[in-house]
Amino acid sequence: MNQVKRTSSGRKVGYARVSSIEQNLGLQLDALRRDGISGGLIFTDKSSGALANRPGLDACLGEVREGDVLVVWRLDRLGRSVRHLVTLIDELSSRGVGFRSLCDGGIDTTTASGKLIFNVFSALAEFERSLIQERTRAGLKAARARGRKGGRPRIQSGHPKVVAAKLLHERFQRGELELAELLKTLNIGRTQFYRYVGL
Repeated sequence: MNQVKRTSSGRKVGYARVSSIEQNLGLQLDALRRDGISGGLIFTDKSSGALANRPGLDACLGEVREGDVLVVWRLDRLGRSVRHLVTLIDELSSRGVGFRSLCDGGIDTTTASGKLIFNVFSALAEFERSLIQERTRAGLKAARARGRKGGRPRIQSGHPKVVAAKLLHERFQRGELELAELLKTLNIGRTQFYRYVGL
Protein backbone atom coordinates (compact mmCIF):
# COMPACT_ATOMS: atom_id res chain seq x y z
CA MET A 1 0.00 0.00 0.00
CA ASN A 2 1.31 3.45 -0.85
CA GLN A 3 2.11 5.97 1.87
CA VAL A 4 -0.70 8.48 2.35
CA LYS A 5 0.58 12.05 2.36
CA ARG A 6 -1.26 14.26 4.83
CA THR A 7 -1.51 18.00 4.31
CA SER A 8 -2.69 20.75 6.63
CA SER A 9 -5.60 21.42 4.28
CA GLY A 10 -6.86 17.81 4.46
CA ARG A 11 -10.58 17.33 5.06
CA LYS A 12 -12.70 14.51 6.39
CA VAL A 13 -15.23 13.30 3.82
CA GLY A 14 -17.99 10.89 4.87
CA TYR A 15 -19.83 8.10 3.07
CA ALA A 16 -22.96 6.32 4.35
CA ARG A 17 -25.07 3.57 2.79
CA VAL A 18 -28.16 1.53 3.62
CA SER A 19 -29.38 -1.43 1.59
CA SER A 20 -32.89 -0.23 0.78
CA ILE A 21 -35.09 2.86 0.54
CA GLU A 22 -36.99 1.76 3.68
CA GLN A 23 -33.87 1.80 5.88
CA ASN A 24 -32.73 4.92 7.72
CA LEU A 25 -29.33 6.57 7.31
CA GLY A 26 -29.72 8.48 10.60
CA LEU A 27 -27.39 6.36 12.76
CA GLN A 28 -24.53 6.60 10.26
CA LEU A 29 -25.06 10.30 9.53
CA ASP A 30 -25.09 11.15 13.26
CA ALA A 31 -21.83 9.24 13.79
CA LEU A 32 -20.15 10.99 10.84
CA ARG A 33 -21.28 14.43 12.06
CA ARG A 34 -20.02 13.66 15.57
CA ASP A 35 -16.67 12.93 13.96
CA GLY A 36 -16.65 16.52 12.71
CA ILE A 37 -17.75 16.01 9.10
CA SER A 38 -19.98 18.74 7.69
CA GLY A 39 -23.20 17.82 5.87
CA GLY A 40 -21.87 19.09 2.55
CA LEU A 41 -19.08 16.52 2.68
CA ILE A 42 -21.24 13.48 3.48
CA PHE A 43 -22.32 11.35 0.51
CA THR A 44 -25.02 8.68 0.69
CA ASP A 45 -26.54 5.77 -1.19
CA LYS A 46 -29.68 3.74 -0.61
CA SER A 47 -28.82 0.57 -2.51
CA SER A 48 -27.51 -2.92 -1.99
CA GLY A 49 -23.77 -3.21 -1.46
CA ALA A 50 -23.76 -5.88 -4.19
CA LEU A 51 -24.70 -3.29 -6.83
CA ALA A 52 -21.82 -1.82 -8.82
CA ASN A 53 -23.79 1.35 -9.58
CA ARG A 54 -23.68 3.63 -6.53
CA PRO A 55 -23.93 7.32 -7.52
CA GLY A 56 -23.22 8.56 -3.98
CA LEU A 57 -19.98 6.59 -3.82
CA ASP A 58 -18.97 7.77 -7.30
CA ALA A 59 -19.56 11.38 -6.21
CA CYS A 60 -17.64 10.79 -2.97
CA LEU A 61 -14.64 9.31 -4.78
CA GLY A 62 -14.76 12.23 -7.20
CA GLU A 63 -14.73 14.73 -4.31
CA VAL A 64 -11.81 13.45 -2.22
CA ARG A 65 -8.37 14.81 -2.98
CA GLU A 66 -4.84 14.38 -1.67
CA GLY A 67 -4.63 14.90 2.08
CA ASP A 68 -8.31 14.10 2.71
CA VAL A 69 -9.57 11.16 4.78
CA LEU A 70 -12.62 9.16 3.70
CA VAL A 71 -14.63 8.12 6.77
CA VAL A 72 -17.32 5.44 6.96
CA TRP A 73 -19.38 4.13 9.87
CA ARG A 74 -18.43 0.51 9.20
CA LEU A 75 -16.33 -1.31 6.58
CA ASP A 76 -19.31 -3.09 5.02
CA ARG A 77 -20.86 0.28 4.15
CA LEU A 78 -18.10 0.86 1.57
CA GLY A 79 -17.07 -2.39 -0.13
CA ARG A 80 -19.14 -5.11 -1.81
CA SER A 81 -16.57 -7.71 -0.68
CA VAL A 82 -13.15 -7.83 0.99
CA ARG A 83 -11.56 -7.75 -2.47
CA HIS A 84 -13.63 -4.74 -3.57
CA LEU A 85 -12.85 -2.97 -0.28
CA VAL A 86 -9.12 -3.55 -0.70
CA THR A 87 -9.24 -2.29 -4.30
CA LEU A 88 -11.08 0.90 -3.30
CA ILE A 89 -8.75 1.68 -0.39
CA ASP A 90 -5.64 0.97 -2.48
CA GLU A 91 -7.02 3.37 -5.10
CA LEU A 92 -7.56 6.02 -2.41
CA SER A 93 -4.08 5.45 -1.02
CA SER A 94 -2.48 5.88 -4.44
CA ARG A 95 -4.21 9.28 -4.64
CA GLY A 96 -2.90 10.32 -1.21
CA VAL A 97 -6.30 9.88 0.46
CA GLY A 98 -6.59 8.20 3.87
CA PHE A 99 -9.38 5.91 5.04
CA ARG A 100 -10.96 5.37 8.46
CA SER A 101 -13.84 3.24 9.76
CA LEU A 102 -15.51 4.54 12.92
CA CYS A 103 -16.73 1.17 14.23
CA ASP A 104 -13.66 -0.85 13.20
CA GLY A 105 -11.18 1.04 15.37
CA GLY A 106 -8.03 -0.55 13.98
CA ILE A 107 -8.80 0.41 10.39
CA ASP A 108 -7.24 3.83 9.88
CA THR A 109 -4.76 4.05 7.02
CA THR A 110 -3.43 7.38 8.29
CA THR A 111 -1.70 5.51 11.18
CA ALA A 112 1.10 2.92 11.13
CA SER A 113 -0.95 0.31 13.03
CA GLY A 114 -3.95 0.91 10.76
CA LYS A 115 -1.80 0.33 7.68
CA LEU A 116 -0.52 -2.91 9.19
CA ILE A 117 -4.05 -4.20 9.85
CA PHE A 118 -5.18 -3.23 6.38
CA ASN A 119 -2.19 -5.02 4.87
CA VAL A 120 -3.50 -8.18 6.56
CA PHE A 121 -6.86 -7.55 4.82
CA SER A 122 -5.00 -7.16 1.51
CA ALA A 123 -3.16 -10.45 2.04
CA LEU A 124 -6.44 -12.25 2.82
CA ALA A 125 -8.06 -10.79 -0.32
CA GLU A 126 -5.09 -11.94 -2.42
CA PHE A 127 -5.31 -15.40 -0.85
CA GLU A 128 -9.04 -15.54 -1.65
CA ARG A 129 -8.34 -14.45 -5.26
CA SER A 130 -5.67 -17.16 -5.65
CA LEU A 131 -8.04 -19.84 -4.32
CA ILE A 132 -10.78 -18.77 -6.75
CA GLN A 133 -8.34 -18.77 -9.69
CA GLU A 134 -7.05 -22.21 -8.68
CA ARG A 135 -10.59 -23.62 -8.45
CA THR A 136 -11.53 -22.03 -11.79
CA ARG A 137 -8.49 -23.50 -13.54
CA ALA A 138 -9.22 -26.92 -12.04
CA GLY A 139 -12.87 -26.68 -13.14
CA LEU A 140 -11.95 -25.66 -16.70
CA LYS A 141 -9.39 -28.44 -16.93
CA ALA A 142 -11.98 -30.98 -15.80
CA ALA A 143 -14.54 -29.56 -18.28
CA ARG A 144 -12.02 -29.73 -21.16
CA ALA A 145 -11.27 -33.32 -20.24
CA ARG A 146 -14.99 -34.00 -20.73
CA GLY A 147 -14.94 -32.16 -24.09
CA ARG A 148 -16.50 -28.86 -22.93
CA LYS A 149 -15.21 -25.33 -23.29
CA GLY A 150 -15.73 -22.85 -20.45
CA GLY A 151 -16.02 -19.08 -20.15
CA ARG A 152 -18.70 -16.62 -21.14
CA PRO A 153 -18.97 -15.40 -24.77
CA ARG A 154 -16.89 -12.31 -25.47
CA ILE A 155 -19.03 -9.22 -26.12
CA GLN A 156 -18.44 -7.73 -29.57
CA SER A 157 -17.84 -4.07 -30.48
CA GLY A 158 -21.13 -4.01 -32.43
CA HIS A 159 -23.22 -5.07 -29.43
CA PRO A 160 -25.98 -2.47 -28.74
CA LYS A 161 -24.74 -1.86 -25.18
CA VAL A 162 -21.18 -1.23 -26.39
CA VAL A 163 -22.43 1.17 -29.08
CA ALA A 164 -24.56 3.01 -26.48
CA ALA A 165 -21.60 3.20 -24.08
CA LYS A 166 -19.42 4.83 -26.76
CA LEU A 167 -22.11 7.37 -27.67
CA LEU A 168 -22.71 8.29 -24.03
CA HIS A 169 -18.95 8.49 -23.46
CA GLU A 170 -18.75 11.22 -26.09
CA ARG A 171 -21.44 13.21 -24.23
CA PHE A 172 -19.57 12.61 -20.95
CA GLN A 173 -16.33 13.96 -22.46
CA ARG A 174 -18.18 17.08 -23.64
CA GLY A 175 -19.46 17.64 -20.09
CA GLU A 176 -23.09 17.04 -21.06
CA LEU A 177 -23.51 14.00 -18.80
CA GLU A 178 -22.32 13.02 -15.32
CA LEU A 179 -20.55 9.65 -14.94
CA ALA A 180 -23.04 8.46 -12.30
CA GLU A 181 -25.97 9.32 -14.58
CA LEU A 182 -24.30 7.56 -17.50
CA LEU A 183 -23.67 4.37 -15.49
CA LYS A 184 -27.25 4.38 -14.22
CA THR A 185 -28.58 4.70 -17.77
CA LEU A 186 -26.54 1.72 -18.96
CA ASN A 187 -26.99 -0.20 -15.67
CA ILE A 188 -23.29 -1.13 -15.56
CA GLY A 189 -20.30 -0.36 -13.36
CA ARG A 190 -17.34 1.90 -14.13
CA THR A 191 -14.95 -0.96 -15.00
CA GLN A 192 -17.43 -2.51 -17.42
CA PHE A 193 -18.17 0.90 -18.98
CA TYR A 194 -14.51 1.65 -19.72
CA ARG A 195 -14.06 -1.90 -21.08
CA TYR A 196 -16.93 -1.30 -23.51
CA VAL A 197 -15.51 2.09 -24.55
CA GLY A 198 -12.16 0.43 -25.30
CA LEU A 199 -13.65 -2.22 -27.65
